[in-house]
Amino acid sequence: MSLRTLSQVDTCVDVSAPLKTLYHSHEGIVKQLRELGELPRLAQQMAQARRVSAASVALFRDDVLLHHQDEERDLFPAVIGSASPGAERESAQALTARLVAEHRELEQMWKTLEPSVRAVARGRAEGLDAVLLERLVQAYVAHARFEEEHFLPLAQAILGRNPNHLGAVGVALHMRRKPGLPGYI
Repeated sequence: MSLRTLSQVDTCVDVSAPLKTLYHSHEGIVKQLRELGELPRLAQQMAQARRVSAASVALFRDDVLLHHQDEERDLFPAVIGSASPGAERESAQALTARLVAEHRELEQMWKTLEPSVRAVARGRAEGLDAVLLERLVQAYVAHARFEEEHFLPLAQAILGRNPNHLGAVGVALHMRRKPGLPGYI
């Protein structure tokens, strides 16, 4: 005997086998009630999805985009400007060009995903591109790993030769995050 959902309840009763009809009705009722029993777990998952979505929107708005700006406005120019002419500067330029291109790619993926992520934060999950979302996550992890393994050690070596250069980057980052500070110290 097959299980039926409540939406498939047969309006015809087999008058020769009324108990069979009631048995089938119970199958559908029990199946739906079992699904109903999963509602607390599903509601928790939905609430978690809403929290993760809202936090991710805030992360991109308040952290990721500012992080990219910090690197592109302060760190990358400082490293290139402080690099020794020749191979070191060429390496710094190539690495920063790659990282900037990755920033634009990641930002474009986010721009495409953001409306559907915002919708999930409001409790609507339709239209979320799971493939693109996974691509964004994997691409950002790879970007961060590459930057940490290749660019940041080079930046430390270059800027570390002159503590004033590293300090200037730190002050620039600090000033951008403290609105209302005077433009001089």
